[in-house]
Amino acid sequence: MPINAIDVFGSPYIGLYCTGTEGLAILPLGIAKRKIEVFRKTLGVDVCSTDIGGCRLVGALVAANSSGIAVPHITEELELSRITSVTDVNVMVMDEKRTALGNLIVVNDNGAVVDPGFSASTIKALSELFNVEVVTGEISGLTCVGVSAIATNRGVLSHPSIREEEKRKLEEVLKVPVDTGTVNGGVPYVRAGLVANSNGAVVGPTMTGPELMAITRTLSI
Repeated sequence: MPINAIDVFGSPYIGLYCTGTEGLAILPLGIAKRKIEVFRKTLGVDVCSTDIGGCRLVGALVAANSSGIAVPHITEELELSRITSVTDVNVMVMDEKRTALGNLIVVNDNGAVVDPGFSASTIKALSELFNVEVVTGEISGLTCVGVSAIATNRGVLSHPSIREEEKRKLEEVLKVPVDTGTVNGGVPYVRAGLVANSNGAVVGPTMTGPELMAITRTLSI
């Protein structure tokens, strides 16, 4: 199970631009073909290329697992059709005023932890879409749980200042071990720096050796 390093539009924060599940990677338009192939081969997935709401920050805007893909209300019809042409997974446009769903939801195929500011109706819709239990929570006292941790079906890499009770909740809901790390030379918002699934990980090129070791160990890559 490999780890490969690339930048996206010159940025090492590839997790803000891209997202992935066990079967699909969603990348913004304009990424070079050779880099698309890195995602395809490293993660072992199909690839969809689209912006969301005309924005390249797909990873910040989209949350997904093997059962469903949640996209914000700014998503355009053409963008939806690009996704549905590549996958049979359900895609839901969320009736939620905030658009950065990827930054507010940490999810794998076992469960999801989301920003406490989501309404009960949004949480119910996400549970039905992802086909998992969805609970609210924080990481290091922060509500932006989606960018503060990355979850696969093998493990969760989290913000280094996660509290013990927050860690226990993640492990209980996502049903995988949780450990901590940073990305790109000390940044605590770990999902901003990588895209990962059970097959491998694509990381930013400024990742340090100890950070790569933490990713490898925690996500069993």
